[in-house]
Amino acid sequence: MKIAILSRNPNLHSTARLRAAAEARDHAVRVIDYLRCYMNITAHRPTVIVQGTELTDVDAVIPRIGASHTFYGTAVVRQFEMMGVFTANESQAISRARDKLRALQLLARNGLGLPVTGFAHSTKDIDGLLETVGGPPIVVKLTEGTQGMGVVLAETRKAAESVIAAFRQLDANILVQEYIKEAGGTDIRAFVVGTRVVASMRRQSAPGEFRSNLHRGGTAEKIRLTPEERSMAVRAARTMGLNVCGVDLVRSRHGPLVLEVNSSPGLEGIEAATSTDVATRIVEWIEKSHATRPQRPRRKG
Repeated sequence: MKIAILSRNPNLHSTARLRAAAEARDHAVRVIDYLRCYMNITAHRPTVIVQGTELTDVDAVIPRIGASHTFYGTAVVRQFEMMGVFTANESQAISRARDKLRALQLLARNGLGLPVTGFAHSTKDIDGLLETVGGPPIVVKLTEGTQGMGVVLAETRKAAESVIAAFRQLDANILVQEYIKEAGGTDIRAFVVGTRVVASMRRQSAPGEFRSNLHRGGTAEKIRLTPEERSMAVRAARTMGLNVCGVDLVRSRHGPLVLEVNSSPGLEGIEAATSTDVATRIVEWIEKSHATRPQRPRRKG
């Protein structure tokens, strides 16, 4: 197969791992900066062009779209879809997962457990919003933040009011969420490929930090999921329409809750913590899915 990895930087760990795993299975791989792609949008011959060359011989695409370039990145993925190219994650699913509010609404509609979450526009409604989530301590999140950025823990009512007012002053859309104190700064990352959880780890936040992201000093260890957690991770991925994703869970006294679904999860932490070759699992799934999908006519070059 000829596989294109859409990534800004071929030297990023996850991009390099995917490339190596695909090449080890005798696939031809090209890493393409999706911001350097431009598109010919026509009914009869849609194309993606890079440096003057049309990409007409791509069999499969692995999108690694950064959060700050979601709009353009998903437009490129969508163009490949128009061309009949198989994509590991479809453009609509990536966009759906990147909007935290939309994602939580979809997860809630499908009956998945979530932390109590509130959303409001006016600062005049802060008191009601805080009551909705049970009062402080609360977590305030930007609806389009990623990797722990735009996430603040407000431990008192005054702090919560100040943080919410500051974000709204910047016209930022935010979510207000209950803080799961019993989790003790830990969460679980379940890595889903297709319809299976292929690896899972527990992340522990660094001292003085409530966010468990590894690049913020958190630590990780392999963990065995309960059947309920495993099922919840797969259901969350299916709800988003994602085939390759990281589902973040937290253990609460009410059972497991979904925190977030990440459409471009990193491989370094999960592979190191679990000693699982996740990159190869992804490539194997692409091979199988590409071979068994209904054949759609390819656009002639």
